[in-house]
Amino acid sequence: MRFDVYTPLLVSLLLPLVSPAVGRRVAPALAARVLASAAALTAAATTWSLILLTTALVGDAPPLVREAHEDGRRLADPVPEVIGVAACLTLAVVVWRVQRAVRAERRTRRALRRLCAGHPRDTELVVAASETPQAFAIPGRPGRILVTSSMLSALAPAERRVLLAHERAHLTHRHGRLVTAATLAAAANPLLGPVRSAVSFLVERWADEQAATAVGDRVTTARALARAALSARPGCALNFTDRAVTRRIAALQTAPPPSLWPAAAAVLALGALAALFAADATGDLVGLLFSALT
Repeated sequence: MRFDVYTPLLVSLLLPLVSPAVGRRVAPALAARVLASAAALTAAATTWSLILLTTALVGDAPPLVREAHEDGRRLADPVPEVIGVAACLTLAVVVWRVQRAVRAERRTRRALRRLCAGHPRDTELVVAASETPQAFAIPGRPGRILVTSSMLSALAPAERRVLLAHERAHLTHRHGRLVTAATLAAAANPLLGPVRSAVSFLVERWADEQAATAVGDRVTTARALARAALSARPGCALNFTDRAVTRRIAALQTAPPPSLWPAAAAVLALGALAALFAADATGDLVGLLFSALT
């Protein structure tokens, strides 16, 4: 346990370093899935490691441990007490951050669903009268696409098809779940913040590629993205940001990236490695307690 318990922290440092390269060279659909999965595994492993490290504070509180001390058997602390204190405080912060992220996610989804209230269940497209060009994919049962009238008026008919295909791809492939998983992982482990950003960008690239396939024209798709970006005020139109839109348009002007399964498997292995070492640390701790109490 003395070394295994810290391995998830090392993976937390490595994963953000490799995520940009994976995002550039691996197909967006595959890259988004493996990065979100690896982030979730790593965040769970680091959180569990924090729980294990707090065992340094257990002392002789549990009855069996107290009995071991009364019998003269020494129960060695697996980690220094100062590390246990730090882990306990960090764990409290993690719980607070995750709870805050969950509440924020629920507030956002409730606000978006209220905008679609009153429409029949079989209505996929909801057009809101607004001077702000925006578009949202609202997951749920059923999923909805919310587009403002200003956004529709800014696009040509072919570009509107791109817009709808883009947002429909978000709903079809449940991109919201991947982003939520990466968001909660980053809340539990702030070191994974860059991975969360990479996943958010990759699901947009994934939707771009799906839209290009649906309309059969990468040039029209790139033009629709550019026109929406130029017409959009600060906010969310196809999830545009000044830094991301240029990269997305440039990507559509080249061939789709390949599905590099070896690279994707290596990233997923990082997350699995963190989970395995956390499990091994758990076994070491259980063995330590068992040997001390028998």
